[in-house]
Amino acid sequence: MPMTLLQKPWLWSWLAAAASFALIVGLTEGRGAGGLAYAALSFGAFAAIVGLGQMLVISLGPGNVDLSIPATMTLASTLALKAMGSEPGTVAMGLGVALLVGLATGLANFALIYLLRLPPIIATLAASLVYQSLAIWSNRGLRIRPPAALAEFATGRSLGVPNVALVALALSIALWIMLERSVWGRWLLASGQNLRAARLAGIPVEAVRAACYVTVSLFAAVAGFLLASFSGGAALNMGQEYLLMSIAVVVIGGTSVAGGASNVPGIWGASLFMFLVVSMLNSYGASAGLRMVLTGLIIIGIVIAASTRRALR
Repeated sequence: MPMTLLQKPWLWSWLAAAASFALIVGLTEGRGAGGLAYAALSFGAFAAIVGLGQMLVISLGPGNVDLSIPATMTLASTLALKAMGSEPGTVAMGLGVALLVGLATGLANFALIYLLRLPPIIATLAASLVYQSLAIWSNRGLRIRPPAALAEFATGRSLGVPNVALVALALSIALWIMLERSVWGRWLLASGQNLRAARLAGIPVEAVRAACYVTVSLFAAVAGFLLASFSGGAALNMGQEYLLMSIAVVVIGGTSVAGGASNVPGIWGASLFMFLVVSMLNSYGASAGLRMVLTGLIIIGIVIAASTRRALR
């Protein structure tokens, strides 16, 4: 394997996913390999979407993280399904409602950070309590089913690939092009590497930060909309597992927690890896607590390994 390829941060998440897949297939003697791959693409797509948004925020540098992703997913999906009311021909309206929720929550998060000078962790955590309360108030215990056409799309496939994975792939390509080929992408990475230097260089750093916090909320809204359509309705705890997951796939995927670097391919490798690990633990009857502990240990291990590599250089 060429040395330049070995130096790619995204490579290790893909190798970990491949090793996990091979281990599971080996333990099951090859039974259900196709179904496992399809499930990994389906469920990994949701982690990839929220991970892409979280990646932008983390790329801004230390202290930047969005803890309101689960609440935004829940609120966007709840209001979208209520607006559609299971009626045919309302999918575009429902998606519009979800995107408006994502836009509003993203702007609100950044307003708390910029105007009140709150640390992002505190601002997004406090905001998430408000969003979750709004979701509970609007839901009131009801589980509204998505329109049949939307449910068929979310659970269906095209050319053998899950539709939700195709949506996530389209978002990934669009984001990769913006990061690698646009001025905005260069502004983002420069801001993450040194915020003060970027400001002195004339980069509109606050506009870049605002765009990142709005984008992560929009991606969370899309993920919530698709997840509710995929699972047959919005639940108040539907986004809970994606808080830790969104951070895990960013770190495991090779994005620097110090900021100034992003890694779109690594998000996909990490999302597939995390699904396969959870799937393997589920098959052995592991509890949710053990799965969370393992996820935390994986994140710590990756951060230590990344820090060690930087120190050796």
